[in-house]
Amino acid sequence: MSGPLRGVLVADFSRILAGPYATMLLADLGADVVKVEAPGGDDTRGWRPPVRDDVSTYYLAVNRNKRSLVLDLTDPGDLTLAHRLADRADVLIQNFRPGALRRFGLDHDSTTTRNARLVYASISGFGDAGGADLPGYDLVVQAAAGLMSLTGDADGPPYKAGVAVFDVIAGLHAAVGILAALRHRESTGRGQHVTVDLLSSALSGLVNHTGAYVAGAAAPHRMGNAHPSIVPYEPLPTADGELVVIAGNDGQFRTLCRALGVPELADDVRFRRNADRTAHREELRPLLVAALSRRGSADWFAELRAAGVPCSPINSVAEGVALARDLGLDPVVTTGGVPGIRNPIGLSGTPPRYDLPPPDLDEHGAELRAWLAAE
Repeated sequence: MSGPLRGVLVADFSRILAGPYATMLLADLGADVVKVEAPGGDDTRGWRPPVRDDVSTYYLAVNRNKRSLVLDLTDPGDLTLAHRLADRADVLIQNFRPGALRRFGLDHDSTTTRNARLVYASISGFGDAGGADLPGYDLVVQAAAGLMSLTGDADGPPYKAGVAVFDVIAGLHAAVGILAALRHRESTGRGQHVTVDLLSSALSGLVNHTGAYVAGAAAPHRMGNAHPSIVPYEPLPTADGELVVIAGNDGQFRTLCRALGVPELADDVRFRRNADRTAHREELRPLLVAALSRRGSADWFAELRAAGVPCSPINSVAEGVALARDLGLDPVVTTGGVPGIRNPIGLSGTPPRYDLPPPDLDEHGAELRAWLAAE
């Protein structure tokens, strides 16, 4: 193992997305992650299509650099091995229903009684109090937190995001919490309980919208692709397709107007400041569209980019990966013949590793059972 987390043993009892995403990030940074699976395996192994070599790409996306061990917690022998793993681990992460591991002696209080240095991370949907019985699926949280009320056309139905965004954010929060707890353990010698729930991660991730409500008593609502506080900040039609165009400040708006050949708009009292533009967005938009309609999106993208105006065509996922390649970001790594998206964190001295492909079910069971059985 190499990386800044070399020597950190993670007992990963999580499954599906938030937990496995967090532990893959830790594994990329050098942690030894033992993925504990029930006899049927992680649910995402069966979430198909699409597949690669008959393996779910959903599973492949979040499980590299791990070793798989199947343990049936209802089997006394396997439960003993699970306890031994928890006793040896630096980190244990799980996303079972709150309280579900208590009967196996794998809850926070039981494991830390035996291993006081253990950093124990729990991920739930809605916390362990009044929402303990609520299912923690990302779509449920997108609905419950308010994201769907913000997504879609103003007069249309609510929509979910195209990815399980709050699972991903919760996974990131879990990884940050684990790293903070490990740092604290360096000075105290003791672990602590890291708790993350999807609803809290969602409310934090809604940033300016939840901020508008709690600090400004505003009521955020669906606006299609428009922005409540910045104009322009949306896709605008050109002669042959849409182009995302942004003027994040008054200087950028002046540059945009000059590039579009309508410099007078920047001095129009209705549009001079961002607050003016938000108040008169319905008057400004058709004027910008009229200017953009003179040329195609590719031409405008090249010209506006050269001028320093934030803009982009609306790419497919394939085009997004291609763009990252073109920009020299090396987005794809291959681990044991399995391609995936690289860890986005760059470290100059201890870069992420890509040593182990996502494991087959119980691929490392024999070696891990032998190690855990040894005194």
